[in-house]
Amino acid sequence: MKRIKEYKTLFSVEGEATLKELKTTYRNLVKEWHPDKFQADDNKALEAETMSRRITDGYHFLVSINSETKAKNLEAFTNTTTQCTIADYKHKGLLLEITFTDGSTYEYFGVNKGLFIKFNNSDKQMRFAKRSIFSAFPYRQSKKASPDLV
Repeated sequence: MKRIKEYKTLFSVEGEATLKELKTTYRNLVKEWHPDKFQADDNKALEAETMSRRITDGYHFLVSINSETKAKNLEAFTNTTTQCTIADYKHKGLLLEITFTDGSTYEYFGVNKGLFIKFNNSDKQMRFAKRSIFSAFPYRQSKKASPDLV
């Protein structure tokens, strides 16, 4: 959740932005912070390089969690969460990363420790995740399914 807020602040986004708005803001920020705009000996050159990386990372991240992107990939997400099982998972802070048997990995943001413990201790983790995690938390696909497993 912290990462989402950080990038939304960078892009001056409140609530949900369209992909078109994100792209426009991204282009404007890149123009403003492009490292080639500054001389190598300028103090701002190093800051511009760091900001340009942050802007690019933020753009890709916000696009990946955008509702338009999710709608476009809903069929693949539904297939994965209904036809595959959980192969592995990791929890750090408020981020739960679940890898499925088809090779795809999804990150779920805002999953607290208490809910993770319930998920981890559940004898039917897939059923628990379908009811309490998959549709309840913002998510993004961080790794696509392996083509030979689909």
